[in-house]
Amino acid sequence: MKETWKFLWQMAILAGLFWGSDWVVRATGLPMPGNVLGIVVLFLLLLTGIVKEDHISTAANFLLKHMVFFFVPVAVGLMQWGGVFYDYGWILLVAIVVGAVLPLLTVGLLGRALRCRARRREGESCNPM
Repeated sequence: MKETWKFLWQMAILAGLFWGSDWVVRATGLPMPGNVLGIVVLFLLLLTGIVKEDHISTAANFLLKHMVFFFVPVAVGLMQWGGVFYDYGWILLVAIVVGAVLPLLTVGLLGRALRCRARRREGESCNPM
């Protein structure tokens, strides 16, 4: 029973962060979704130690484990957009591929550059071989 209350309390913390952030976005007209602001706020709360990881870990692990169920309504809704996919399929495919590959390449190259910079400071060679 104690675990159930702990889980419900953690879900309340996460839901409160979402609803509060969503309210702030609607009230101020910020050009971002409320859940994105909520993630930023949660990150800052975790970073400053106001919220500890164990305050939300059980609920967060549950939500991450069952995340696929949150995408089922989206996938069902996409079935109604068959004509759009037929007309603009290649454009959408290119946008998806570029949208997936470009961040991966950017992060990889940035990581390599930062690692090389750190090695130069230590007097080592940047050559990974």
